Amino acid sequence: MGREEQIIEERKRKLKELRKNGIDPYPAKFDKKNSIEECLKAKLGSSVQTAGRLMSKRDLGKISFSDLQDQSGRIQIVLNDKGTPKKTFEFFKKYIDSGDIIGVEGKIMKTKTGAKSILVKNLVLLTKSILPLPSKWHGLQDKEERYRKRYVDLIMNPEVKKVFEKRAKAVEAFREFLTGKGYTEVETPILQPIYGGTSAKPFESKLNALKMRVYMRISNEMYLKRLIGGGYERIFEFSQDFRNEGIDATHNPEFTLMETMCAYANYEDNINLVEEMLEFVCKKVTGNTKIEYQGKSIDFKRPWKRIKMVDAIKKYAKIDVKKLSDSDLKKKLKELKIEIPVFKRGIAIEELFGNLVEHHLIQPTIVYDFPVETCGLAKPKPENDGFAERFEPYVNGWELGNVYSESNDPEVLEKYWKDQEKLLAKDDESQRLDKDFLNMLKVGMPPTSGVGIGFDRLVMILTNQPSIRDVIFFPFMKPEK
Repeated sequence: MGREEQIIEERKRKLKELRKNGIDPYPAKFDKKNSIEECLKAKLGSSVQTAGRLMSKRDLGKISFSDLQDQSGRIQIVLNDKGTPKKTFEFFKKYIDSGDIIGVEGKIMKTKTGAKSILVKNLVLLTKSILPLPSKWHGLQDKEERYRKRYVDLIMNPEVKKVFEKRAKAVEAFREFLTGKGYTEVETPILQPIYGGTSAKPFESKLNALKMRVYMRISNEMYLKRLIGGGYERIFEFSQDFRNEGIDATHNPEFTLMETMCAYANYEDNINLVEEMLEFVCKKVTGNTKIEYQGKSIDFKRPWKRIKMVDAIKKYAKIDVKKLSDSDLKKKLKELKIEIPVFKRGIAIEELFGNLVEHHLIQPTIVYDFPVETCGLAKPKPENDGFAERFEPYVNGWELGNVYSESNDPEVLEKYWKDQEKLLAKDDESQRLDKDFLNMLKVGMPPTSGVGIGFDRLVMILTNQPSIRDVIFFPFMKPEK
């Protein structure tokens, strides 16, 4: 039997003995009057009553020192043969292990080394820990294990909580900004009979009650626009979306979008909104518009750089796509070893941008006027020059969002979707025809523009985290063997 197995067996033996003696090792309640943060701020001699997890236990015979941790911090607790009742001290020595959750009552004191501590007068076992915590010195270091066992990660690496506290602040900041602009927060369906709003492969399931196929949403966009058609003018939603695609540093199958819709606006109005909103959120979360991300200094302060997609390609890749024929574009793709399933001029231009330009856009940048072939749900520009009223904000070389003037012509959209459905056999990310949505457009939807922000990526940047899995409590992981 290994060392860990011995520890587990010993803790199980203690459990059995506690129950035999009529002591419940998992009581339902404890009156926690003080957080550990409050205990640390309390005056010497003050009485406190707190609870948390015992992170260590150092028994020196007539005195024991331990570290107690809760959400707010960590404090040392002291039990000794002079200040602690004998029964309490003996119970602590016999039954309490590191990892246990306990409640303590006592007085604030300072040890000879000057450490503010609680001299324990009374102690209650609240939860017996059967599995030992990772080693004090080595902790929980393996990244995969930390993601997989976030509950242990949060215990052993309490600084991880700060990342998620900032994530919560970002949610609050978006809400404060948008409600201040007259937006209303709404909720739309996660289970959908027709997936839509973007091009992506969905997760599908079956609704047994109605014997029908359903999909987890890849976007909430189509339902937000239904609400605009119904008379709402400014709305937003934090949308949990699901896409059956790859997993990497910036992609997780389940992720969060912050999406808005605004009636009587176009994409130019939303350029100003996005710059103002993300500057506001950055300042609220970090206290400044300037942040450090993985060794790069990034400034969210307005105004941002704005550039057309074709001009960005010309500037950073030294390719003037306006002067290239379709034949020239095909040659250029071949030369650069960029493959696309079916050649379309607009798709070729966007591929050049994605492969050659994106990584240059470290400072916040608005890239606007995308090829019409890449954005079927957006309005073409009035001059009909092959480009659409769409932009994307870029930070750290990443696309942080997607914004356009929404197409509201039912005939145009119906033709686009019918063409898309013909491609489904070859491309499982093609979009679907949504008859109910077209019916809404026939009733009439006003001119509208929506903003979609990749919330997890933004949080990565604001918290200086290298992977999307560092900003999602429970990222998707392969099952353990």
